[in-house]
Amino acid sequence: MVPTRFFFAANLLLLSSLVIVAAIDYSQGSESVGKSMPKAKEEPLPIGVEGHILCKSGTSSAVPIQGAVARITCVAVDEFGYETAPFSFLSDATDENGYFFATLTPPEINDKMQLRECKAFLENSPLEACKVPTDVNKGIRGAILNSHRVLDQRKMRLYWVGPFFYT
Repeated sequence: MVPTRFFFAANLLLLSSLVIVAAIDYSQGSESVGKSMPKAKEEPLPIGVEGHILCKSGTSSAVPIQGAVARITCVAVDEFGYETAPFSFLSDATDENGYFFATLTPPEINDKMQLRECKAFLENSPLEACKVPTDVNKGIRGAILNSHRVLDQRKMRLYWVGPFFYT
């Protein structure tokens, strides 16, 4: 009878050990799966730039220019840290209030590029009587895009510049 109890106890101990080892192995396996899964790359947000373009002539008050265009120029850095040649994109034509809006979406930039610096400039006025750009708010030198807010609804980083003036 003694050998039967001994084998029963030994088998019970062996079975218990296997269950514990299996449980430890299973928990480590599930952790390693979680760690080895690649994290989803966070998509960069599109960039929006808004502002106003106005006409200021003489002592009169400034009036909005409909149909004016702003240019946004950016420098990017490639995956090796080298600056790229500047690239530009144009805003939509201003509305009757002189408001312009321009967008740059991530697919327009190479996935391996990061924007380093962007500036907004006056580009074009449709008014013959108000066509000379001024450097008020850096409309000629370029207003650096540095203040923005994130629009959760549109999933966009929105920058604002200006107002810019022609005379």
